[in-house]
Amino acid sequence: MVRMPGAVRSLRFRLVAGFGLIAAVSALGTGALTFREARTGVLQQSQDTVVNQFRDSVDALTPGIPPQPGQAELSSLVDDLATTHRSQHWRVLATYGSLRAGSQPGDRFPELSAELRRSVRTRKVAVFQRVHIGGASSLVVGLPVVHGTGDDERVGSGLAFYLVVPQTTEQRYVTALVGAVERAALPALCLAVLLALFVSRGVLRPVRALRQATRRMAAGHLDTRLNVNGSDELADLSAAFNETAVALERSVSELRRMEAQARRFAADVSHELRTPLAAMSAVTDVLDEEAAGLEQGTAEAVRLISEETERLVRLVNDLMEISRFDAGAAELHLDEIDLAESVRRTLAARGWGEGVELRLPGPGDLRAAVDPRRFDVVVANLVGNALRHGAPPVTVTLERAAEPPGARLVVADHGPGIAPEALSQVFERFYKASSARTRSESSGLGLAITAENVRLHGGTVRARNAAGGGAVFTVELPERPAGARSGEDT
Repeated sequence: MVRMPGAVRSLRFRLVAGFGLIAAVSALGTGALTFREARTGVLQQSQDTVVNQFRDSVDALTPGIPPQPGQAELSSLVDDLATTHRSQHWRVLATYGSLRAGSQPGDRFPELSAELRRSVRTRKVAVFQRVHIGGASSLVVGLPVVHGTGDDERVGSGLAFYLVVPQTTEQRYVTALVGAVERAALPALCLAVLLALFVSRGVLRPVRALRQATRRMAAGHLDTRLNVNGSDELADLSAAFNETAVALERSVSELRRMEAQARRFAADVSHELRTPLAAMSAVTDVLDEEAAGLEQGTAEAVRLISEETERLVRLVNDLMEISRFDAGAAELHLDEIDLAESVRRTLAARGWGEGVELRLPGPGDLRAAVDPRRFDVVVANLVGNALRHGAPPVTVTLERAAEPPGARLVVADHGPGIAPEALSQVFERFYKASSARTRSESSGLGLAITAENVRLHGGTVRARNAAGGGAVFTVELPERPAGARSGEDT
């Protein structure tokens, strides 16, 4: 579909074009009607004048016409008529039977049509017709000579006169009228465009203000308001915008307050739980060492307590980590390390050697300035997520990225993948793609912490489904200057 330029689709252009179109149609319509009426009036008046003059002139000569005129009488008659009206450029033709005489020698009178001649022979009144030959307009009049009888009847004498009068004067008048209409249409169109610009300026001013206010609100300035002037529809729109802005600002402020309270509560609870959990972990460590000498039921209870305590410790640690991100206190301590070796250490420390296929560069081939602890968290969270929710083998690929330059880490599994509607939410806090997994070893914060750590490095992380099945997580970390060292922070 072809999109029109923005200027053509603008409201100002449409208003001006609409006014211009209406003005053009009005001017042309008015001009056409005026031209038609004026032209009809001019031609009708000229036609009536010529026909009456011709009839009067012929009637004046009729008493002297013999019953059967000859060629000489016909020539004399047409000469008298043409001479009398020489200033009007009359061309006269007289016919009687096979005889014919014209006012100009050799004039064949091409304007006389067969239809006009037939009408003159069959009718007893004047017949006229306007013809156009060679770009010139002429009025042709046919007048049969009739005699009256005692019974009030009119009998044709067989004698007929034809008159051809050029209408150059009338044509010049009509041409001048057309020029006047054209000259009047242009100022009318210009006036309409100026009026449209003036009106559109008044209409578009509040629309522009509304657009600017909307953009400011989209940029986060929720205190934006519009001035309400007048009582028209645009004023109502501005008032409605202000009411909406007030309600939105109130709702967003309340949501921010509740979100801040929730984050502060999570941070406070995590901090308060850390000390007793440390003591509980120490106790469970002792109980784990003594579990072998306890009864079976007691040993199973001890192992359950130990596992749940460890899970609670991970949850509290994750909550504290995410709280540091929320507070803007997360720091990035960079060190140039061998990324492949770091990946191997991460998997070995967690005993994930089996079921994981590594595709890593050689020792020292891919070094980068990263935060070692945070890179370890990223790898552990992605691989752990693939092992828990995917299916083996889990493939870990580390390679150098060309565009943009940096390192690329890809973790893929062969499980059922991620539901399409969940792909955009997997990095949200406490989000679980399946409602059946309401309780699992994970805290629901692993992928959110991964995304925050990657963002802290200036990188990106994406999730997608592989064509053959399984979920694929891709992390891209940008290349940092060679002089980057630990101690850098955001």
